[in-house]
Amino acid sequence: MSINATLFVQAIVFAILVWFTMKFVWPPIMKALDERAQKIADGLAAADKAKSELSVANKRVEDELVKSRNESAVRLAEAERRGQALIEEAKARATEEGSKIIAAAKVEAEQQTVKARETLREQVAALAVKGAEQILRKEVNAGVHADLLGRLKTEL
Repeated sequence: MSINATLFVQAIVFAILVWFTMKFVWPPIMKALDERAQKIADGLAAADKAKSELSVANKRVEDELVKSRNESAVRLAEAERRGQALIEEAKARATEEGSKIIAAAKVEAEQQTVKARETLREQVAALAVKGAEQILRKEVNAGVHADLLGRLKTEL
């Protein structure tokens, strides 16, 4: 065989090998490569989606934290305001109760003063009668002179 014929036969064998490879070997390899590329693309898309969902979830969590902090601050302020109101109310009640006690004590003191004056008048009247009795050296009848004793009490 000549070199030309050998080259020609080798070219035909190479062409058959290329055709066989393109027909039977290349499609499964390309299919596997395409599937692998699709899996990688799907994984990257899922990662991007998860990343965006994570950022949305983080934003939501942040918003909820801010909201709960604000609510806590409002509740604390309300509780403090209620506490102050209760303290003021208790102070007002204590002041009112103290005023009532003072008024009752004043009334009781006034009553005791009146009672003491009345007792003192009676004692002074009795002493005056005894003094007059001793001066006159005779007994004064309290029943007969009741009007006189009553006027004496009012004058004292």
